[in-house]
Amino acid sequence: MMADGRYVPWTEVEYYLGKGQATTFPLSDPSSRPEVSYVVGHGGQEIALHVELDRRHRPPRSSMAAIRIDQIAERGIRLARIRTTQVTLMRDFHDFLSAIADRIVTQGRNLDQAYAETIRAWNALLNRPHGFSTEKRIGLMGELAVLNGFADEYGWTTAVEAWTGPEGEEHDFGLPEFDFEVKTTASEQRRHTIHGVGQLTPTPDRPLWFASLQLTRGGSNGRTLADCVSSVKASVAEHAPASLLRLDSKLAAAGWSDDLPDDERWTPRAQPLVLDASAVPRLDPTLLPESVSERISNIQYTIDVTGLLPTVTPPSTALNEFRLP
Repeated sequence: MMADGRYVPWTEVEYYLGKGQATTFPLSDPSSRPEVSYVVGHGGQEIALHVELDRRHRPPRSSMAAIRIDQIAERGIRLARIRTTQVTLMRDFHDFLSAIADRIVTQGRNLDQAYAETIRAWNALLNRPHGFSTEKRIGLMGELAVLNGFADEYGWTTAVEAWTGPEGEEHDFGLPEFDFEVKTTASEQRRHTIHGVGQLTPTPDRPLWFASLQLTRGGSNGRTLADCVSSVKASVAEHAPASLLRLDSKLAAAGWSDDLPDDERWTPRAQPLVLDASAVPRLDPTLLPESVSERISNIQYTIDVTGLLPTVTPPSTALNEFRLP
């Protein structure tokens, strides 16, 4: 994507997202038509491509729920605006918008052609198995932040051993006195996906606690997942070297690889919300008759804990000074 003869990299876009500041990158030559601009809008909370429309054309239609195309007017000019409804897809959507803009600005395609060609080109990628998604990345960052906090309180050997989420256990951490479930979101609302009826169900005779973490785009001051992994591995190597191989195994089981591209920076949006599991809205397995539950192999649902008050006496001080490692 060219703006005044230069590529607009994600790091520059991310800077304005992290600042919460709107800005516009002109992509087309001032003397050429159509006018094409890359926009960070709505207080630096979304990205969009603006493409000038002539009087005869309407914006193309999107059949994808994650892509929204509408018509707006600015400075007396009719524009098509292409944006996404999914904040966790923003990094990938940046590349998608770049591909459309390149087809218009450098290849001379009209908007309909550029959009259709880009969709066709990306279909092969969209139909391939998904890699390490943004949702999985921020989920792992949240667990590493909690791991780091538990290490401050219990030591790295105990903390690494307690991190059981990557090994397919029901809960993310099993500390000596309690279990701990961690959910991380990039949304302004504390909405989290729960996998199975057992994820929020305490193990007999063991208290279960739940932490809702919120991250936001961090700009140049944020942390990437690679930064968090490197920091945790360095701390384990220094303070509990015998646990380093165990940590590497758990990182691999969580989906992490040093070869993964990683240029999204994040920072905490708010302090964690820590709740006793009994205060979290959940599906209770006892409500399902045994004859029904034994025939249901998978349940997934979304909860919203926005506005709930934290439990007064959490079992640990690990998240009192929440930060990404």
